[in-house]
Amino acid sequence: MLLAGVYGAFLTGDIFNLYVWFEVMLIASFGLMVLDAGRIQVDGAVKYVVLNLISTLVFLLAIGLLYGATGTLNLADLHAKADLIPTDTKVLLALLFLFAFVIKSALFPLFSWLPASYHTLPSAVVALFAGLLTKVGVYALIRMFTLVFPLTESGWQPVLLWVAGLTMLTGVLGAAAQFDIKRILSFHIISQIGYMIMGLAIYTPLALAGAIFYIVHHIIVKANLFLIGGFVERRYGSSHLSKLGGVYKSMPFLAFLFIIPAFSLAGFPPLSGFWGKFLVIKDSLQTEHYALAATALVVGLLTIFSMTKIWSEAFWKPEPSDSEVTVLPSLIQRLYYVPIVILTSTSLIIGFAAEPLFQFAMGAANQLLVPEAYIRAVLGG
Repeated sequence: MLLAGVYGAFLTGDIFNLYVWFEVMLIASFGLMVLDAGRIQVDGAVKYVVLNLISTLVFLLAIGLLYGATGTLNLADLHAKADLIPTDTKVLLALLFLFAFVIKSALFPLFSWLPASYHTLPSAVVALFAGLLTKVGVYALIRMFTLVFPLTESGWQPVLLWVAGLTMLTGVLGAAAQFDIKRILSFHIISQIGYMIMGLAIYTPLALAGAIFYIVHHIIVKANLFLIGGFVERRYGSSHLSKLGGVYKSMPFLAFLFIIPAFSLAGFPPLSGFWGKFLVIKDSLQTEHYALAATALVVGLLTIFSMTKIWSEAFWKPEPSDSEVTVLPSLIQRLYYVPIVILTSTSLIIGFAAEPLFQFAMGAANQLLVPEAYIRAVLGG
């Protein structure tokens, strides 16, 4: 059901259908959150649902106002009729949609639901959530603010530039203050989403292509890191760094598999995380957004700090004397390794053979910024 909601949101060309698919995702994700849940998990689920319900209500209000102003909710038709919307109404609509999707994407300052809920979830569930849920919000932002409210025309570009920079900073600083693997990775979801919004806010084909490339990379790498963290938690009974140690000695292959997505998340070349960051930062310099480029570089360095902290505390330091290690059956261990190896291999392929994905991302970016071909395909003519 959750995957159906994600696929539906990505494929629809109608805003009301997008709302419906968001609701499908919300119901399914809440069900997964409270399934066999304890008090902490239920508390996280409530925080998740409350903020997302607020987002849903604002989203529905915006849809009603948009339909009243244009008589349509088809994205291609809205692009053609956007100029007919009165300026004051257009500003209000853009603000409402921005508010709704900022929550869905976990952007600054409305991201608190994510670190409050994700760390409470089982590893398989949080890996799925981390890879997909916020990306649908980012996708919705990209579609709305290229097709219906183009940034260069609507005046929202400076706002999104600030949101991108502050999202990167707050996420990475929050991660630096944590000492639990799941909490660290949860805050890094926020900081990495900032790079995606940075690509949208710069609003050039190359920067938007970098954002799309980075979305694909992040889906794979972030899910992989949560699976690795879940494997460690399953073996040691905790994901808190003070209770971990010696993973490199006891599970050297898992340690190797951690290094690759950790370095990729930090943006080490030529891994998959490097290329999206490179494209976005390169274009930010070319468009003279120097402060944003500097912020992105600092965030990359602080990401290295967080990944190094996990490595040194969980993998490298000696195993605590009071730790209670669960020896898993060999079959269970092999099953844990299967998705981790697949995701690590996929990340390596994207990094070392980036050209096909870059060309796809570039084509998508050009179509988003110059959508006439899409409009003709949908409306004809």
